[in-house]
Amino acid sequence: MRRIALVLVALALISAPPAHAGVTVIHCGALLAVPGQAPVHDATVVVEDGLVREVRPRLVDPARFGADARFIDLADRFVLPGLIDCHTHITGQMSPDFALRAVQDSEADVAIRATVYARRTLEAGFTTIRNLGSEGDSAFALRDAINAGVVPGPRILCAGQAVTPTGGHGDVHGYREGLLAIPTEYQGVADGADSCRKAVRAQVKRGADVIKITATGGVLSRIGAGVEQQFFPDELESIVQAAHLLGKKVAAHAHGTRGINAALRAGVDSIEHGSYLDDESISLFLRTGAYYVPTLMAGEVTVRAAQENPDYFTPEVRAKALAVGPEMIVSFGKAHAAGVKIAFGTDSGVSPHGDNAREFELMVEGGMSPAEAVAAATVHAADLLGLSDEIGTIQPGKRADLIAVASDPTRDVSALKSVTFVMKDGAVFKNQP
Repeated sequence: MRRIALVLVALALISAPPAHAGVTVIHCGALLAVPGQAPVHDATVVVEDGLVREVRPRLVDPARFGADARFIDLADRFVLPGLIDCHTHITGQMSPDFALRAVQDSEADVAIRATVYARRTLEAGFTTIRNLGSEGDSAFALRDAINAGVVPGPRILCAGQAVTPTGGHGDVHGYREGLLAIPTEYQGVADGADSCRKAVRAQVKRGADVIKITATGGVLSRIGAGVEQQFFPDELESIVQAAHLLGKKVAAHAHGTRGINAALRAGVDSIEHGSYLDDESISLFLRTGAYYVPTLMAGEVTVRAAQENPDYFTPEVRAKALAVGPEMIVSFGKAHAAGVKIAFGTDSGVSPHGDNAREFELMVEGGMSPAEAVAAATVHAADLLGLSDEIGTIQPGKRADLIAVASDPTRDVSALKSVTFVMKDGAVFKNQP
């Protein structure tokens, strides 16, 4: 991991700008300080030492904060909290040759490209992401380098490698035996309750902030095993128990209904994708309080790739992509109508990094109001991540994560596809006219 960190330090072309040491005064044409509430026009945000110091419902003369105060004029723009993507894969990006690249690319190659993806994501307005599965140590090194100010990027909560059964969605498929090392619990592959507990502990030892599991098969697994349940109930329970004992939440990749419901019964904290929800799924969500992270972009992108290029995927993957993709938005509408807690997530890495805001449009197409979609990527996402005291709103004492767009996204959510200003922890990473 130290070697990967050195690569990030030596080869990142642009270092992260430092937070302004003094006071920064920001004039906002409109300010949505707390998504879910009404925006305030002509407001002032005062930032100091990377935190929000004050929020005032009028434009205040910057000179009142001292001659050295920095002034940022966003009086012609709409300001809101930095966005949060609860499901990304920041170290890679899907392409027709992704299976070949898995054996060609070194971990250094992966780490260098990850710095590019991280900057794109940050400049798209996403100041915090949850990275749900990356091989090796690159994602951990990237997280730590961003935290140290070495490279620019969003705040990252890392899962390490997904916990998966042998032959499951998180295991490797389609390679000649002997080409890759036999995976162990340190690579997340586990069978039986005891082995599953060890896999959780191994990921925490490696530095995981959250545990990702593959409760069902997946679309992109090069195997015709479908997308239903893959862990036994006692394995799921052991994973959740071990993770919660160590203070970590569990995010469950789950497409098929039986796998979704088994994961919810075991006590997972979120269901990722949730492509085939039934009435029991909805009831379990409401009873347990688990979050649903829909990742509608993943369905859209894989369906389009399968339709436009029959050779993009293997036949098994193509069949799953065409079957699963259309169901995702149907389940999303069902969950939203029932009042299930929903947090924003894209599965970026399947879709191109930096295009994350397309998910907002799909959520609105699925039945959410624009204001609800914005809240899903701020206050609700912060709650899922356990960071409500730090991010998700623009309030005194919280991190100074702010973005700006040209118009009100609670009326037209597509405004979030063109972010012109990004501040994270009081440092400005983007400021376009």
